[in-house]
Amino acid sequence: MKIFQSATPKGLGKLAGEAAAPLIREAIKSKGKANLILATGTSQFETISQLLNEAIDWSKVTVFHLDEYIGIPITHPASFRKYLKERFVDKVEKLGAIHYINGENDPEKECERLKTLISDQDIDVAFVGIGENGHLAFNDPPADFDTKEPYLVVDLDVPCREQQMNEGWFASLEDVPRQAISMSIQQIMKSEHIICSVPDDRKAHAVKNCLEGEVSNRNPSSILQEHASCSIYLDDASASLLTKALEK
Repeated sequence: MKIFQSATPKGLGKLAGEAAAPLIREAIKSKGKANLILATGTSQFETISQLLNEAIDWSKVTVFHLDEYIGIPITHPASFRKYLKERFVDKVEKLGAIHYINGENDPEKECERLKTLISDQDIDVAFVGIGENGHLAFNDPPADFDTKEPYLVVDLDVPCREQQMNEGWFASLEDVPRQAISMSIQQIMKSEHIICSVPDDRKAHAVKNCLEGEVSNRNPSSILQEHASCSIYLDDASASLLTKALEK
């Protein structure tokens, strides 16, 4: 695991996007296509923005959706389908394919549908973040580190739901759904490369626990310590509690 630090979220996103682009291009060159996992949320704004500036043949790229609330329509401001469509899909030219998670479908059947789509696919690059509670995707603590199912229905804990409200996606805590469909920890860890973008001082405690603490499902993102090719991108605020010197 390599950890990089930039002064600002914009600088963080630039580093992350610039690092991911050659990995995507290499996959296209060697296999004729690339499969990506895209995360959402405020932590991904700058990384996605930089990715859109990179020279990539998006017609040869398939995107898999990381997580989505159960019961939220695509028109809802907090919908991650809406986020991906408006911030990424509508801005790239001729994207090969995107497999959205539809939280309005029967959750168990939707997990099975997504399983059929992803099970035989190698993921070249996964873009993820770290939640304030240490979650990876919507795998809140204590996360299931063992399931081999690629997607699962998860319960959202109060700190996770408070984060979504505080970021402005919902008007009140009661408005935040209590469940979501999330890509599993094991499925994320199967990715050949992981690019993890984590700005903001709100994430500083989680970053310290997950990157310098022991690997534990109580700090789900700590599992990234065990990945063979994971790069973490922090800004000065999110890295403020780390004790080890970082690459800049």
